Amino acid sequence: MFALMVVVFVLGYTAIALEHPLKIDKAASALLIGVLTWTIYVFGGVDILSTGVSRAWNEYVAHNPGTDNAHGMLDFITHHEVLHHLSEISTILFFLLGAMTIVEIVDQHQGFKIITDKIKTTNKVKLLWVLSILTFFMSAALDNLTTTIVIVALIRKLIDDQKDRWFFASMVVLAANAGGAWSPIGDVTTIMLWIGGQVTTINIITRVILPSLFTMIVPLIIVSTYMKGNVTRPQLTNGEDQEYTTYKERVSILCLGVASLLFVPVFKTVTHLPPYLGMLFGLGVMWVVTEIMHKDKDQEFKSRLNVTGILKKVDVPTVLFFLGILSAVASLQSAGHLDILASWLDDNVHDIYIINLIIGVLSSIVDNVPLVAAAMGMYPIEGAEAVGYASNFVQDGLFWEFLAYCAGTGGSMLIIGSAAGVAAMGMEKIDFIWYLKKISLLALIGYLAGAGVYYLQAVLLH
Repeated sequence: MFALMVVVFVLGYTAIALEHPLKIDKAASALLIGVLTWTIYVFGGVDILSTGVSRAWNEYVAHNPGTDNAHGMLDFITHHEVLHHLSEISTILFFLLGAMTIVEIVDQHQGFKIITDKIKTTNKVKLLWVLSILTFFMSAALDNLTTTIVIVALIRKLIDDQKDRWFFASMVVLAANAGGAWSPIGDVTTIMLWIGGQVTTINIITRVILPSLFTMIVPLIIVSTYMKGNVTRPQLTNGEDQEYTTYKERVSILCLGVASLLFVPVFKTVTHLPPYLGMLFGLGVMWVVTEIMHKDKDQEFKSRLNVTGILKKVDVPTVLFFLGILSAVASLQSAGHLDILASWLDDNVHDIYIINLIIGVLSSIVDNVPLVAAAMGMYPIEGAEAVGYASNFVQDGLFWEFLAYCAGTGGSMLIIGSAAGVAAMGMEKIDFIWYLKKISLLALIGYLAGAGVYYLQAVLLH
């Protein structure tokens, strides 16, 4: 059963990769493997947990003596682990849902028109650099997921051709993941390391920003050597060219939307509550404001601009895809598969640079959050007096900083390797195989370039 969970995960992953040839939506495949892996885990729970490889189970038994029996194992899986992981997954889903709705509100109020009207260039290379640099710094202030949703919404207004949109959206994923890696609030994994005390704000910014910048710039330079021509702006149809909101309304909603997104990290820092609550608070404020703003308008405009109508446009399949894939990974984490992987790396590699590089590559296949969680569990934070190999694990040590870089940027190598990639894939229906052919090598080159910069930087500074 333990091995069967991996087989099902691999088969489901393959179905997601072959979404277009199979003509089966990736959300359906993700939901199936999310349920099947947990089902197999339940039926084989006694055998799986008896091996002792599950760190979660060992910790549970330590806190609940006398539960190491068949009934206790079943109770652990169904009442402890499923609910525990569901709580973590739901925070991401509600965050995603809130961010997508806020962006859709701004879009329906033609707020992005203010920005797109300022971007005059249609030259592909210039536009790619502008959007990538904008994404890089926005991702550090917001986070890579929210930034990707915002910029992909912008790209829809700037580029008509589907394949061009795919390419630009994919490069935005690279820039968003690179921008999130050097900020303590830019990516879920850096947030984990920041809250856990492994890294501090100033050090993660100053030591990881340069490698992250190279991760974005090197692929951009390569693309600039062969990309030619101009993009075509979309033709507005079905009344889309009609200005059904005033300029004042557009500016107000755009500013309110940006403020709502920027408020999330502030809310998290001040209250220590999960970021999704800050996102839902911003959505609630925008909902109230738009209701008041349009209360005297005709029913036709109300149905188009009220949040109840806008919610119907939110991409629910993307949310369900997240639910399925994260559930599947959670089952592997709970059963102990990821702990085995982490232990194998520690026992057989024993080099902080190679371990982190491998974790980065694996994070493009398996969600980076459980991988980082496994690393945090395996390696305690050493005291400042630590010497030799152990000195890499002190607060702001080389291992933790390089882990933040690798786990944050490695996911760019596959479209479903990061939250930003999954969001872009869902919004633009980007084909997995197309991304593999066109973007993965660029992402790998950028990843290795940034890693090389970090290594040289570490050698010079230490």
